[in-house]
Amino acid sequence: MPPAVPSPILRRRRLGTELRSLREASGLTGEQVIERIGWASASKLSRLENGRSRPDPRDIGVLLDLYGADDVTRAELTAITREAGDIRAWLKSYGAMTEHQRSYAELEAGCAEIREYSPVLVPGLLQTAAYARVRIVSARLAEEDTDPQSIETEVNARLARQALLQTADAPRYRAVLEEGALGRRAGPAEVIREQLVQLCELAARPNVTIQVLPRDATIGDWYLPPTAFSLYRFPDPADPETLAIEGGFTDVVSHDANALNRYKMVFEWLGTAARSPSDSLAWLIEAAETAAPPTATYGSPTAPAQRRGISERLTER
Repeated sequence: MPPAVPSPILRRRRLGTELRSLREASGLTGEQVIERIGWASASKLSRLENGRSRPDPRDIGVLLDLYGADDVTRAELTAITREAGDIRAWLKSYGAMTEHQRSYAELEAGCAEIREYSPVLVPGLLQTAAYARVRIVSARLAEEDTDPQSIETEVNARLARQALLQTADAPRYRAVLEEGALGRRAGPAEVIREQLVQLCELAARPNVTIQVLPRDATIGDWYLPPTAFSLYRFPDPADPETLAIEGGFTDVVSHDANALNRYKMVFEWLGTAARSPSDSLAWLIEAAETAAPPTATYGSPTAPAQRRGISERLTER
């Protein structure tokens, strides 16, 4: 199960931000720092400040000496340096991971809160294996990459990320999903039904909130969100909140405060326009109960019994 701690990548970004602030507060330029320390590579400091390299504790100690860091700052940044170390050990905790899924795992690790809006599909943290497989296969067709082993590796990596919501200190998770994202265009009937049942079960978790946005809902002053996006907040206020914008084949990640504030406002509009969490759960249960079960068709003797099972299972929880 993935550790409920920030990823080394997040720690490197935090460390870089702190080092840059200390350097600027000391009145030194990057060139002056390189000259005084005697590093051979002029880009070494830049990579550290931008969180693009694994920090060596000895190098960080030298920088802290040069900047005259106090004991509290030194202790804090020394701890962050340790956490920013070997990313391989952190990745091994997932059991399965790919480059694409790793980018999301790095954002999600150690989060206090995750908020997501999705207009056309179920977010990765909520997907069943069958639904994830449909999504990955359909996307790979556009890239002409249909290697079965590669697809299953990607599916397993996506499922590995989902353990995040089951940890003892799992983040608060809130998603606003368009009704259209839960319709028949997303996959075969049995896949959609299974996905709807899983959404019902996840929505019953204390740390998970799922809201369904009606097709005819008015968002803000007739606002139309152009794309899916996610917002990530961390327990430590000094760790920058993060925005991820899903753009089909290319995703954008930003820490810009202005962009974050705009998307936070949009998410509140979406939450206000969507059904309440309780009404959304009722909608999901009805949608799952009326969907065609994989082993029974509408009107068959076994269908009503299978549909009743969803509500009974949630009641037992």
